[in-house]
Amino acid sequence: MLAPRRARSVALLSATTFALLAGPLVQPASASVSASYENRAISHTNSERAQRDRVKLKKSNCLDRFAERQARAMAASRTLHHQPMRPILDACRLSQVGENVAFGYPSGTAVVNAWMHSADHQQNLLNSRHRMIGLGAYQDAEGYWYVSEVLGRKV
Repeated sequence: MLAPRRARSVALLSATTFALLAGPLVQPASASVSASYENRAISHTNSERAQRDRVKLKKSNCLDRFAERQARAMAASRTLHHQPMRPILDACRLSQVGENVAFGYPSGTAVVNAWMHSADHQQNLLNSRHRMIGLGAYQDAEGYWYVSEVLGRKV
């Protein structure tokens, strides 16, 4: 797996159902700033989907719990990694799930823009079968953002 780099350069690792991305950095934020980051990322994800005639994703509390937990876990370990998908499929009663994760982007818009410039991330984000979204953004004490976007479809 890719360990985050503490630089302005972008590092990337991707996989079939999930992808990793690292980017620029900002200062630590409050919980309300995290919520703003998350809401902006969801809004921008849906905007990108709408521009390509994809269904708007609805927020899922179940997916959001997994995304939040993953963002915090990555920040705590200072690594960029994916969580197992099977527990999400089972707990949220899904037939399909995907995850994009990123590190270091200063805003929800910036992280979605970065995902859109990566083929595997874009494929997850624009998957026409996805109907739900959960997003977690957590900023560590040093000001680095860790983000998990979990996308899925009910059974």
